[in-house]
Amino acid sequence: MPKIDVLLNGSPLRTTEGVVGFCSVVLIEGQKRTLVDVGHVGRRTALQEALEQRGLTPQDIDVTIMSHAHWDHSQNYDLFTHAPMLVHPYERKYAHHPHANDWATPAWTGAMIEFQPDIQEVDEGYEVEPGVRLLHTPGHSPGSLSVMVETDDGLCAVTGDVLHYANVALTRRNPLVFWNENEATQSIDRLVGEADLIYPGHDRPFRVVNGEIEYLVPMNLTITGVSPDDPGVSFENGPRPVWIMPGIEKQTIESLG
Repeated sequence: MPKIDVLLNGSPLRTTEGVVGFCSVVLIEGQKRTLVDVGHVGRRTALQEALEQRGLTPQDIDVTIMSHAHWDHSQNYDLFTHAPMLVHPYERKYAHHPHANDWATPAWTGAMIEFQPDIQEVDEGYEVEPGVRLLHTPGHSPGSLSVMVETDDGLCAVTGDVLHYANVALTRRNPLVFWNENEATQSIDRLVGEADLIYPGHDRPFRVVNGEIEYLVPMNLTITGVSPDDPGVSFENGPRPVWIMPGIEKQTIESLG
């Protein structure tokens, strides 16, 4: 059966000065080596090192999947130009004409996608290989894809930002909605209802047990450059407030062209 290996764990770390954007980068090994998301350029060396630790190079990846086109998930696809990149057609279209208030999809996103020489548009039910299939789970973005993987540990969902953090499985609300809030909630409900284990976009893999979050691995993150004793530095830990993009109600599939 396919196996899941997290090359880079996502992190909920954020600051008052901007978004850190450390997303999960997940390797699925079965008949193929499939990489789900690639992170932003600030994690490029970490991604390359994670591959090297496994005796791999970018050339060893057979296929990549873009869960969605936001900057923090998609800036390192140029390392994998030899491999086909799977993307939902709605995501590809939207990336060429993002909403003016969508700060996660800069105007150059469409050009970044088209840099890939082998782009394959895929939709609900596409089978990457036996035991690895795609779901169209819109809301956070129009063409968000989740990857369902049948493993020895059960059915796993690699969700991108359909579920940013583990607590979203409990609140059932996406904290950042750039496309459609109702669809975002429906997609969360669908994944939580189907999956035994969840690999979220910006958190560690987890399962829900008796209404509680059970992480599969401990957090492993070292913050350098600042100290809690530095003047002006403070630490807060609380749920991220929900943000719905202004103007979201005017967006439709037909508006994508």
